[in-house]
Parts: sequence; C-alpha cells; structure tokens
Amino acid sequence: MTEMVRPRSWRMSTLLRGSVGLHLGAAAIAAAAPTLWPWTIAAVATNHALLTASGLWPRSRWLGPNLLRLPPSAGACIAITIDDGPDPAVTPAVLDLLAQRGVHATFFCIGERVRAHGALAREMVRCGHQIENHSHRHAHHFSLSGPQSLQRELNDAQNAISDVTGRLPVLFRAPAGLRNPLLEPVLARLGLHLTSWTRRGFDTRVQDPDRVLTRLTAGLGAGDILLLHDGHCARTSAGRPVLLDVLPRLLDQAQSLGLTCMRVADALDGVPAVEEGLQPSMRAG
Repeated sequence: MTEMVRPRSWRMSTLLRGSVGLHLGAAAIAAAAPTLWPWTIAAVATNHALLTASGLWPRSRWLGPNLLRLPPSAGACIAITIDDGPDPAVTPAVLDLLAQRGVHATFFCIGERVRAHGALAREMVRCGHQIENHSHRHAHHFSLSGPQSLQRELNDAQNAISDVTGRLPVLFRAPAGLRNPLLEPVLARLGLHLTSWTRRGFDTRVQDPDRVLTRLTAGLGAGDILLLHDGHCARTSAGRPVLLDVLPRLLDQAQSLGLTCMRVADALDGVPAVEEGLQPSMRAG
C-alpha cells in the first residue's frame, strides 16, 4: 500500500519576496511620478532577468530550497543518482553492476517510462533502489510551464510511480535541472523536495568515459550527490552506454577514498528542516 506524503510548508525565498516588493514599489512610483517610468521599467526588467537566470542555474537556491549535497549526518557517504529511465536497454545492466557491488542508488525516473516498463521499475525497487520523480514526460519546455501545468506534470508522475511501485516519491529533480519561480509552491503542495547535484559527468553528450569519470571524481568527497543517466545516455564509439563503463570505475574510486553509497532519501531521516528546507518527518516509503 502506498503511504501518503503530506504537503509541506512553503515560504517565499528572499529573492521572490524582494521581487514582489520591487513590483509593488514600481507600480506605486509609476503612479506617483510618471516621469520615472523608464527607471522603473529598467528595474523590473533586471529583476525578471535575475529570476530567469536563477531558474536556468540548476544548483541555484534563489528560488527556494534545493538539495545539493547530503547532510553532514550522512558521514562518509555519497549518493549515486541516475536519471531519465527506466530504459530496458541499459537499466538491467546497471542493476547488475550495482548488485555486484552491493550498492543502492537513487533513480530519478520519468513517469511515462515507469508506466511503460512497470516490471523493470518494480525490479529496481526490489533490488533496494529508490525511484523518485523526474517529471512525467521530461518535456523540454518544462521550465516555461505555468502552475497548473507543473501541478499536472508532477502529479501524473507521482501517480505513475506510486501505482507501479507502491511508493510515493518524496524527491523531485527538474528536467535538465531547469525550472521557474512557480515550481516550489507546487513541490510543497505535493510534499516533494527539489534535489539537484554536487557534480555531474554530462554523460548524455560526452562519449568518452574517461572525461565523464574525471568530471565526477575531481574533488570527490563525502556528501557529494553525483548525477549519471541510464536514459538518454551517450554511447562510446563502440556503441556501449557510457554509464556502464563509468560506473564500476566510479565505485572503485569512491571505495579507495573510504566512501560508501547511500540512497538520497535515506540521508534525510532525522535531519532538521533548516538550510535545505527539508521535512524528513513527511517521508513516505
């Protein structure tokens, strides 16, 4: 049976509060001193540019809470996160590699793909991995969506994943990490927490496993959340998914540094909802 995830509280970020104040002030100035309208328009346009830039920067926290690292209580752990699946041509081999190492990962999955490959999604959960929300369709225009479209897209993915696996996701990763100021209130209503990453290998477009591995391991340390892909993954010149060449070597590197792997949501148990804006008591599953 799927457990319910309760809505969490939502507060405007400092940037959003400032933006609201700026717009109200600009309207008042324009009414009281029409000759200043060029300056008020310039100020509002600059503010809009800043809001847009914040949404185009995946690791930004200016629009709201954004988990970039595991909390310190996770100790000498890292998190392997794998996006855009499940993909029946790649994911089973990933599961085999992880099983050989006794490692559990966090898969940010596309809702449509979970429904289309339900048996594979259930196998992922049976193997001890967690499936989290990566939108329902992974649309390229996701960051341009309004509140109703965002609500529908995330809720459809929630339903798909919970219907197939019996577990309701508690984490969300935006397609390509891109979003807009309207996303955080929707996440709060659905009890979801935005989760980005510490470092990524760009393995959807880089075909050289060595380059991907270098990006992931340069400065690798405790608390890092690493981003890889089983769906939409690049392939080597020999046609092999880059992930399959990178993952074993990445795990070797982590082991040599004394680092172990854990699922992201597990690291949130008992962590006070302060800096990251997380509320672990509302976890499901």
